Amino acid sequence: MKSITIKGSKRESVGKSATKALRNAGMVPCVIYGGEKPVHFSAEEKMFKKLVYTPNVYTALIELDGEKFAAILQDIQFHPVSDKILHIDFYQLFDDKQVTMTIPVKLAGTSPGVLNGGSLRFTNRKLKIKAFPAKLPDFVTADISKLKIGGKCFITELFNDDYTFMHPDNTVVVQVKMSRNTIEEEEELEEEGAEISSEETSESTEAPKTASE
Repeated sequence: MKSITIKGSKRESVGKSATKALRNAGMVPCVIYGGEKPVHFSAEEKMFKKLVYTPNVYTALIELDGEKFAAILQDIQFHPVSDKILHIDFYQLFDDKQVTMTIPVKLAGTSPGVLNGGSLRFTNRKLKIKAFPAKLPDFVTADISKLKIGGKCFITELFNDDYTFMHPDNTVVVQVKMSRNTIEEEEELEEEGAEISSEETSESTEAPKTASE
């Protein structure tokens, strides 16, 4: 998985007044959990843009006063009005410890069901996996090239030796359903077929005309 470097400074004072002063200075108060003890630090808000405002997922390499910490974003708080970042929690990574992370799903291929008028339902765009840091993928790939109308891609079809999915085996990642237009067209065809059949039946039951008539 790709990593983004964040440079900041450790902070000793973690009180409300100190935190408010940091935010007024354009800094974001943060904490790294998962190690022997929490590490409190702050960094400029612009340092987090590539990590937060993106559909992709990255690990973070946090550089603090000569020390480096590999981590993942665990929780983030935004201002309810301005949407500015108020606080971020990170979780420290260790090479020998597995970590749980939510990874985006990317679709590969073209569904024949969609080409035939079906509707693609991408129900799980992100999946939670568990893996060692070195095995964390940038994304999970779901192949839809064999999905016909009514077809489903279950999470078991995305099995990978590098990580474990934290979802039930019957989880549907993506499926192709019959679209409303297709259903309406089929209903119209059925109605037309019924009308034609009715006309043919009525014609066959009419008495033949005689020459005197």
